Amino acid sequence: MKIGTGISYSGGFAESVADVVELEKAGLDVVFVPEAYSFDAVSQLGYLAAKTERVQLASGIFQIYTRTPTLTAMTAAGLDFVSDGRFILGLGASGPQVIEGFHGVKYDAPLGRTREIVDVCRQVWRRERVVHEGKHYTIPLPPEQGTGLGKPLKLINHPVRERIPVLLASIGPKNVALTAEIAEGWQPIFFHPEKAADVWGASLAEGKAKRDPALGELDTFVMTALAIGDDVEPLLDHMRPMVALYVGGMGARGKNFYNELACRYGYEAEAKLIQDLYLDGKKEEAAAAVPLELLRAISLVGPAGYVKERVAAFAEAGATTLIVNPLQPGREARVAAVSQLRELIG
Repeated sequence: MKIGTGISYSGGFAESVADVVELEKAGLDVVFVPEAYSFDAVSQLGYLAAKTERVQLASGIFQIYTRTPTLTAMTAAGLDFVSDGRFILGLGASGPQVIEGFHGVKYDAPLGRTREIVDVCRQVWRRERVVHEGKHYTIPLPPEQGTGLGKPLKLINHPVRERIPVLLASIGPKNVALTAEIAEGWQPIFFHPEKAADVWGASLAEGKAKRDPALGELDTFVMTALAIGDDVEPLLDHMRPMVALYVGGMGARGKNFYNELACRYGYEAEAKLIQDLYLDGKKEEAAAAVPLELLRAISLVGPAGYVKERVAAFAEAGATTLIVNPLQPGREARVAAVSQLRELIG
């Protein structure tokens, strides 16, 4: 099993990069750079490529609505080039609040757009002349919609790899099925090992039944908090604001994918309470309402023996990479936590 981590988009970038340099020495395999509505991830990934040597670099995530399919492909090829073949293209739909509220772009057809974008990207990386006639994208632009001067073009440069790994962030049934069909990697959120099969098993099976064998096995990148020790359980409280933000505040009533996930895990009443409190502006109360049982299940927090058992549970549920968020403060403690986890995994 591999170990990854993410860089915060809320600040402290230089410090985070310094952490990654040390974490790479401790055995870190991949680092994710988010985007949301913060600084763009591309410039930060390029900076990381120059500062690291071995660790893989992943966008976590590029939103499918904010770049054209070919620009997404060009960007991925460029990042793969400057990192000597270490880039993973993480894509996701984000949500209406960000896409319509910040970018001013209509949030529609996430499944159809994702499929077409991945197809175009792979054409670009193979240096084919890009021709795509889809429901959502037509390349080149038809003459009647433009000047009539557009013609099929291929990427000028030769990419380091003609198949850059594509990772899709998805949690809904149809999105997960699409991921299992067309992507090299899958990134769910709030992964509960004991309930993952019930929530996602059928969707994964549906997608894998259509999967091209050339894609290989699906890698599952699971985000989880990390703290190893005999007295670390109180650190779980640090997760409460984030879980409350997603379950309570990422969307509106009746349109929140993360709230729906909590309900599918069996926390219907708790999810409703968290959302009601959060949307009423009571963020601290919403965080306090997040069930401790859920926090324990989706985390690696506890004594070494317990964490090793939980790692085994994650692996049994299909996780292949653990994207950890070390909860103990300070670079030394974060590096030590990743080193300990590497020893436990073996």
